[in-house]
Amino acid sequence: MDLGLKDKVVVITGGSQGIGKAAAKEFAREGAHVCVCARRQERLDEARAEFAAEGFDLMTMQVDVTKYDQLEALADAAVEKFGRIDVWINNAGVNQYKFLIDYEPDDLRRIIETDLIAVITGSQIAAKRMKETGGGVIISASSFAAITPHAGKAPYAACKSGVLSLTKAMAAEFAPYNIRAVAYIPGMIKTEISRDNIALNGEKLLADIPMRRFGEPEDLAKGIVFLASDVAAGYINGVALEISGGKRCVQNPWYPYDQLKAKEN
Repeated sequence: MDLGLKDKVVVITGGSQGIGKAAAKEFAREGAHVCVCARRQERLDEARAEFAAEGFDLMTMQVDVTKYDQLEALADAAVEKFGRIDVWINNAGVNQYKFLIDYEPDDLRRIIETDLIAVITGSQIAAKRMKETGGGVIISASSFAAITPHAGKAPYAACKSGVLSLTKAMAAEFAPYNIRAVAYIPGMIKTEISRDNIALNGEKLLADIPMRRFGEPEDLAKGIVFLASDVAAGYINGVALEISGGKRCVQNPWYPYDQLKAKEN
């Protein structure tokens, strides 16, 4: 299926590694113009070189998403180069394990500003530009922590719950301008951030996943590209897509495996 993404302009925050980079590649393969931002210039340089080796151009910009003026400069640079923004993906995020009682004010500020406020401001900035050019799609990263919070990550969970609520509100408010707002909820995806957790708790984590495998960034990327396509997902609005291998779709995802094993024995 032609997803209708050729020559679309896609901006991805936190796009120099992991899920963001995989999504950027998938959009590039669909013929889109892609712009990514990140805080570390060396990561951006590495991503640009990797894309060039595969024959893709990648626009990059060093941005701290907690700074409104830097996010606005990112949007302006994309519009100046490509003439518009069709898809804006709020992918950048931070996380931290710590009991709530132990969080310092600076810890809280960093998480809330990155995981919620930057999603709000980035969406504002994108919507203003999309409104001028006939519409677009705003896609935001949520988390399973928004559905079932983790002990030790309370502020993160609160922010990701906020992203789900924000997505619904944006879907209604932006609909008159032909702007869709959707979110995605990743399962346990093998990225730089999750590597240590998977190494320490792999079997325990797999027990929650009926498909009994961890996701690859490419699994997320294909779902994100689907959501961005007006051809394939044009009537999907105000909801979050779980891309998780069925994580926690039932209370006991290990049960069918145990039953099969018992029969075999």
